Amino acid sequence: MAAVEPGTVDATDDLDVCRQVAFRVARRDHGATAEVLAVVEELLADEAEYEFVVTFLENLQNVVSHGLDTFRSPDGIRLLLGPRSAVCWDTVTGFWAAVADWRLRTGVPLEPVAPLLDVENEQLRTLLWTANRTLATGEKLGIADAVRYEKAVGSPVPGYSHIAVALRITGQRGS
Repeated sequence: MAAVEPGTVDATDDLDVCRQVAFRVARRDHGATAEVLAVVEELLADEAEYEFVVTFLENLQNVVSHGLDTFRSPDGIRLLLGPRSAVCWDTVTGFWAAVADWRLRTGVPLEPVAPLLDVENEQLRTLLWTANRTLATGEKLGIADAVRYEKAVGSPVPGYSHIAVALRITGQRGS
C-alpha cells in the first residue's frame, strides 16, 4: 500500500471500513444493526457522504444476497432503512439487476457462487462476500461485472462509479 501524506485520508480505508461494517451489520446476531442504519440515513443528508453510503449499502446488499443463515435477509435489512437509505438501496438493487440482465444478454456464462461461500478465512470471506452477490440462479456477479457494464453501457449508479472505486482500490485516481 502506498504511503499516505500527512493530513490526508487514504480513500481505500473508507472501502475497508464499508466492507468490515457491512459484514458485521448483516449478521442476525448483531445487536446494533438498526442503529448503524440510522447513522447511514443521517449520512445521506450530507452529499459529501454519498459515495461512502452507496459503497456501504452495496456491500451490505452483497453480503445478505448470499442467503446464509448467519445473515439477515435483504428484505429484513430493507425494513430497517430510513426513507433516503431505502431509495439508495433500491437504486443499487436496480443497478445490479441491470448488470445481471446485461450479462445474460452477452451470452457469457456466469460462474457459480458456491466456491466463494466455501471460503473459510474470515478476512478473505469479508472481501469476497462484500464484493460479489448471489443471484437467484446460484450464480454470482462481482465488481468486475459492474465495471464491464459501466464501460459497455455507461449507466452507473447515479453519482457513483464502480470504475472510480476500482481505480481507487488499485491505487489510481478515478475521474
